[in-house]
Amino acid sequence: MFGKIKPLYIYLVAIFLGIVGLFIFNKIHNKTSAEMNAPPIDVNGQAVPNDAIHKGLVNPVAQKPNKNNVMPSIMQHMETLKKAVIDHPRDTLKLREYADFLAEAQMNDKALNYYQKILRINPRRTDVMTSMVYIYFAEKNFKEAERYLNKILFVNRNDVNALYNLGAVSANEGNRVKAKQLWTKIVKEFPNSPLAKEARASLSQL
Repeated sequence: MFGKIKPLYIYLVAIFLGIVGLFIFNKIHNKTSAEMNAPPIDVNGQAVPNDAIHKGLVNPVAQKPNKNNVMPSIMQHMETLKKAVIDHPRDTLKLREYADFLAEAQMNDKALNYYQKILRINPRRTDVMTSMVYIYFAEKNFKEAERYLNKILFVNRNDVNALYNLGAVSANEGNRVKAKQLWTKIVKEFPNSPLAKEARASLSQL
């Protein structure tokens, strides 16, 4: 979902019986045997991602990635990415790669800092703003998530993904009227969009 950006952060922050997990991450998490064998939960109550970074953790439940609990190769890669952005501070490709790495490592504040650097170079990067929305939503910072979704829509008012996710944020904030308006807009104006089906399903559960 989210256009060019794949869903890197699969953190279920649910309301309305888990509906919003579907809205933001375009997935339905039902209680299945897979869920019963889900990844461990970290100190913030979030599922630890099953990626290269977190596989290197000695104790992923208690710790976040650092030089003491991550495989040396991972730390070396992180340092390589960091050096690249220091050497090329306006290279948005390198900035983006490092920011995404930090986000996957749950270093959210640092990731947001580098995403902001990209936006200062090119304030119309909706893909970057979308990644920031993932982080803010995972942190339940719906105000900032909404702010960046509105920025995306300012750049492209027909961004169906942003419309859909703004509806999710609105639902989280208890504004079902706004959520209904946004999802209805998708169904009526973008009936052939991949998200039209999800919008219909979301409307049926409001």
